Amino acid sequence: MRNAPSNADLAEKAVESAGDAKSQPGSQTLLRGLDVIDAVIDGPITLADLAAKLGLTRSTTHRLATALIDRRYLTFVPRLGYHFGPKLLELGFHAQQQTDLVQVARPHLEDLAAATEDTVHLGVLDSERALYLDKIPGRRRVEISSRVGDRQPLTSTGLGKALLLDDDPRHWSRLFEEDRSAGSPPADYAVWEERMRRYVEVGRAFDLEENEDLIRCVAAPIRGVGGQIVAAISVSSAAQYMADDRMQALSDDVRATAVAISRDLGWSEGAARRPAPRSRR
Repeated sequence: MRNAPSNADLAEKAVESAGDAKSQPGSQTLLRGLDVIDAVIDGPITLADLAAKLGLTRSTTHRLATALIDRRYLTFVPRLGYHFGPKLLELGFHAQQQTDLVQVARPHLEDLAAATEDTVHLGVLDSERALYLDKIPGRRRVEISSRVGDRQPLTSTGLGKALLLDDDPRHWSRLFEEDRSAGSPPADYAVWEERMRRYVEVGRAFDLEENEDLIRCVAAPIRGVGGQIVAAISVSSAAQYMADDRMQALSDDVRATAVAISRDLGWSEGAARRPAPRSRR
């Protein structure tokens, strides 16, 4: 026989119902989950104390905490309570790596932006998208719609293609089809693949107005200690400033900047140019 709901449970349900018009249930659950993580920041905390800190019932708090344990964001130690789980440690490590990358790359990006007068980006691979970590605006009156934190298609951006230079062509093909299905501009794969093979040979990639009308860019990969691609940079500008001959001339500057950043990250000329081709699933 079930216990009758407490007054606190009834009150909470009433508040949730009243708030439905102002927020979606999914968003509310997400925010509460983040509140749980924030509440554990000072160390292990019992269910009772966690519920009191959040102003929620024990049953709701337990449900949220259990979901976070399932996803490894929290762990539970008997007699001590909840504390941070291994997933948060992993995320913290990756966040630190990205922060270090931005700090190392920033002076080089500023020099490249000053020399070219164009917009310079820094990005990394993130769940099969190009995640922009930094952007130095150019001096020209050209509006580049990208923002730090944007996640762009890999196969239609210069920066994304530079991140893929080491990958198996089978992976290129799958990503190309997925990007088209997700709304990337139509393109002929045979032409795209032929260009990619040339990009691999010369160590840089182009965006020939494939992602944004009238915007072109030159991109090159950044390599880590083991020679693997860990990031990429690009120089972007309006097509009127990016004639074919200028893009070729910029290639040397972009590659040189990528090499300088790679060296600061610990890569050396003696390291393998790239590891064995990858084929992600």
